Amino acid sequence: MNVFGVGLPEIAVIGALALIVFGPKRLPELGRSLGKTLKGFQAASSEFEREIQKAMSTEESEVKTSEQPEQKSSSENK
Repeated sequence: MNVFGVGLPEIAVIGALALIVFGPKRLPELGRSLGKTLKGFQAASSEFEREIQKAMSTEESEVKTSEQPEQKSSSENK
């Protein structure tokens, strides 16, 4: 298991340190907060990716439609 380049032993050490620093009462609350934050980042990332794909497909279709008349006129000139 490898998450963000961090293996299982490193995750265990980080979890143990978090348990010592924050205590057993606050640790579940921090886990929920972290989960909600990561879910928000994932949603924002997905939305950003969709917008980029939409913009790229729109640009490609505009380029294709603008190239078609130029190809016809150049073939007519021959």
